[in-house]
Amino acid sequence: MRFEKTTLPGAYLIHLEPFHDERGFFARSWCHDEFEQRGLDANLSQCSISFNAHKSTLRGMHFQNAPHQETKLVRCTRGAMYDVIIDLRPDSPTFRQWFGAELTAENYITMYVPKGFAHGLQTLEDNTEAFYQMSEKYIPELYRGVRWNDPAFGIDWPNTTPILSTKDQTYPDYHI
Repeated sequence: MRFEKTTLPGAYLIHLEPFHDERGFFARSWCHDEFEQRGLDANLSQCSISFNAHKSTLRGMHFQNAPHQETKLVRCTRGAMYDVIIDLRPDSPTFRQWFGAELTAENYITMYVPKGFAHGLQTLEDNTEAFYQMSEKYIPELYRGVRWNDPAFGIDWPNTTPILSTKDQTYPDYHI
């Protein structure tokens, strides 16, 4: 695996390093030791899948509050998506800044989302699936979100008229 730093400290794009032969390829997509050696959260508690039937579906921007803030690994396993993170760590030099990257089933890139970040995605194709690995189990009463189009963040989404859940449409403006 090759770890590429993003513009937000602690967040990475992880690229597979496949071993090819006549059958196809084999690659590690996660290694406890490699994560730990880089000082990254190497604990996994839960895995989830989101399936999105329609292009332009937007899920986000979600996070879980302390004491169960979660690190996430997010990979597109079918289709294509624009994956976005926002740094919500008040003491960070990149507080309220966002980063986005295209994840596809073909490029095998994984987004490493540290604790203290909000996460969301917008599908670029019909029938897009995302696979999530999280360091904490889901705690409904600690689940939070910020609005996908909040001017406090200024995210440049591929489609500005997405398909959204009612909850994702109604988060209030972000305030420190």
